[in-house]
Amino acid sequence: MIHQPSRLGATPLPDSRCCFIVWAPFVDKIDVHLLGRNERYEPLERDARGYHSATLEGVPAGTNYLYRLDGGQERPDPTSRYQPEGVHGPSQVVDPEAFDWTDDGWPGLARKNLVFYELHAGAFTDEGAFDAVIPHLDGLKDLGITCIELMPVNQFPGARNWGYDGVQIFAVQNSYGGPEGLRRLVDACHARGMAVILDVVYNHLGPEGNYLGEYGPYFTDKYSTPWGSALNFDDVDSDEVQRFYIENALQWIRDYHLDGFRLDAIHAIYDQRPRPFLREMASAIHDLAADLGRRVHVIAESNMNDPRVVNPGKFGGLGLDAEWNDDFHHAVHALLTGEDTGYYHDYGSFEDLVKAMRAGFVYTGQHMSFRGRGHGDVPWLYDGNNFVVFAQNHDQIGNRARGDRLSTLIPFELQKTVAALVTLSPYLPLFFMGEEYGETNPFPYFVDHGDPDLIEAVRKGRAAEFESFAWQGEILDPAASETFEMAKLDREKLDNPKHRALYELHRELLRLRRETPALANLKLRDMTVNGIDAQRILQMCRLHATGDVNCAFNLGQDEASIRLPCASGRWRLVLNTADTDWVGPGSDLPTILESDGSIEMALPAMSCAVYVLDNGSA
Repeated sequence: MIHQPSRLGATPLPDSRCCFIVWAPFVDKIDVHLLGRNERYEPLERDARGYHSATLEGVPAGTNYLYRLDGGQERPDPTSRYQPEGVHGPSQVVDPEAFDWTDDGWPGLARKNLVFYELHAGAFTDEGAFDAVIPHLDGLKDLGITCIELMPVNQFPGARNWGYDGVQIFAVQNSYGGPEGLRRLVDACHARGMAVILDVVYNHLGPEGNYLGEYGPYFTDKYSTPWGSALNFDDVDSDEVQRFYIENALQWIRDYHLDGFRLDAIHAIYDQRPRPFLREMASAIHDLAADLGRRVHVIAESNMNDPRVVNPGKFGGLGLDAEWNDDFHHAVHALLTGEDTGYYHDYGSFEDLVKAMRAGFVYTGQHMSFRGRGHGDVPWLYDGNNFVVFAQNHDQIGNRARGDRLSTLIPFELQKTVAALVTLSPYLPLFFMGEEYGETNPFPYFVDHGDPDLIEAVRKGRAAEFESFAWQGEILDPAASETFEMAKLDREKLDNPKHRALYELHRELLRLRRETPALANLKLRDMTVNGIDAQRILQMCRLHATGDVNCAFNLGQDEASIRLPCASGRWRLVLNTADTDWVGPGSDLPTILESDGSIEMALPAMSCAVYVLDNGSA
């Protein structure tokens, strides 16, 4: 990997000087157009590898500028830190040292302690800004959330977007509050002992305001992605493209004190190098984290079920820390909703859920009809803290025709049971904003493009994407402002007894997970999982020297009289989701069960019961 000694972009220096560096081998001459009171053009010097650079006087932080390419078009800086007027406007010089951080000594969180709360900064509050998130942090901490996961915040066109159409990957979205707003949010999280990870998109750029191709070979025709041209991570001049993206990742850690990343759709990052980009980036991130004395986590979204994602580099892997487990979601969703179209077609059996709970992946080489081939491999080296599991996330809600949440698809009692499945699993749990109280407002896909032709193309693309799912109802218009407005949370639902009970249940489940040693232990070898298919009963025993935990889930519509294997001893009931305390129908489950190697119980329909081996330690 080739590295330059200085950072890309506009770096402020003492005495109102500024160093400009941009990689643009397609351009012979670049002039910096400095705007404002002392407006002027200044030339950059080009080297043999296509880097243009200069250190200029009289350019303090806050200066707006554009690059003039070969005396013609003026464009934003590809490594702009801030776009105050949007993707087509001038860039702004930002001083990364100007913010007064209060998180000195923040070490980050151990991966086993991460409980993720995914949120969209624009839809989480009515204000739609970073600063508006801060007043809600204490409530999230009290709930048991330890890590905020932000959907992408780099600059995108317009004022509303999921974030996956971003084009200036170094710049923080202006409508959310820009660089200073993000720093205030991260600092506030760290003050409460909460981590922050960022969803980053390194597999494509959005279509509007995408000027990278004018600067150099950032894209390649060797591959294509569902969203357009593939980024050039292994073709000619890919060293510099890799540097561009690795430097972006390091920026978020160094300048914004972020605690890690969710890497969007790495299966669309095409790279045949023996030392691939993702491995190089993960190594650089972990090296920087070690230098800073902080824990930084690199988590992939991948649909490949490929153990090489997390396996160490010395074993031929990429060396990432964890990955989102779509198999767990699909197994839960298909079983409970009965949906069997699109990518749900190969899921829905009770055994799928048992396998997902026991080992993470459902598909480890078997044939999938949706893909028309065998899929996946056994994750031999994985443990519980290598999987992030969820019943909902932005993709699985928003990539539906109406953006409908699970709370509108299954009964209230099942919602509580699903919360227990996710939280009590031996994996890292993730909740999508509003899920904790059963938000029913949809979270549809939304954009704010300025080109009518592009908007129409997005509408047609969404319609084509949904054809394999056969969903009923009209597809919500992604460009309509009301589509965005309906995505915002309605926290007044917490005044409703059922919504409040679901919220309190999430808090109790997370308390049990945090304070019960067997549930805090994410070693898969310290767990057994059994299933009774006919009655849809899943039993999970979590083992620990201080006391085992027995979790029984009834996902069926009827009460089930069952006998379950478990250690001999006295078992104490610590949670029953059917209790009237959780606005349930009530049940006659005994508070104490004596086991001689098995226990009998009448488990209420659509419920979860948790028993702890009572040896005085729990």
